Amino acid sequence: MLEDILEQVQKGTLSVAEAKEQLATFENLGFAKVDHHRKKRQGFPEIIFGEGKTAEQIISISQALQSKNNQVLITRISKEKAEIVQGVCPEFIYNETARILFWKENSTAEINSQGYVAVVCAGTSDLGVAEEAAITAEVLGSKVKRIYDVGVAGIHRLLNHLDEIQRATVIVAVAGMEGALPSVVGGLVSAPVIAVPTSVGYGANFNGLSALLTMLNSCASGISVVNIDNGFGGGYNAALIHQLAQKGVEKHEDTVL
Repeated sequence: MLEDILEQVQKGTLSVAEAKEQLATFENLGFAKVDHHRKKRQGFPEIIFGEGKTAEQIISISQALQSKNNQVLITRISKEKAEIVQGVCPEFIYNETARILFWKENSTAEINSQGYVAVVCAGTSDLGVAEEAAITAEVLGSKVKRIYDVGVAGIHRLLNHLDEIQRATVIVAVAGMEGALPSVVGGLVSAPVIAVPTSVGYGANFNGLSALLTMLNSCASGISVVNIDNGFGGGYNAALIHQLAQKGVEKHEDTVL
């Protein structure tokens, strides 16, 4: 990209001012500094956290990101704000369960064609967090398989999907109550497990604290834990792991050829 811009300046097809604009690391909108080099540093563009922002602010940030990326992801956005954004950006898709608004230049394209992320969810009450993880991973280019309502209270339901879970590149395990699901899954697979505690549960659940502590204290190896209700964090980390695994497959194929 840098060489292309310098060549255009040399040929006179691009002014110095235009080149500086294209090479800028961030765009100052006054209320936000949009990080246009996030993808170069971390592999994925900047993600917009919708809570606490007005619809107008979200629109401005989204349009800035859309001008330089092939995807935009907005998390924790209400249906009302999403509808206002969609009025200006009708190509954006809203998922009410996950509270996610997103756009992909080519919605059918799969960046990481090998393997998949398995999102395993304990109960129907955890679906909002599970879908936040699943859609995040999908927007960031991973194939996702959803395995829902397989909590340990009816462990036969989980075992019925064991083969599919064991073939996953990485697993996101979402659970509330006592948060036992990731420990059970972790003892059955060789892939990394990202545990996501939810605030679902009765009084002594302490809004997800009991599930969080269970997951942090798991005796199963290979489990990492994100914060309570942080489906985005689980999905993002899963996409990173999946991307690294894909690069390893491609490198191996190149070596064999």
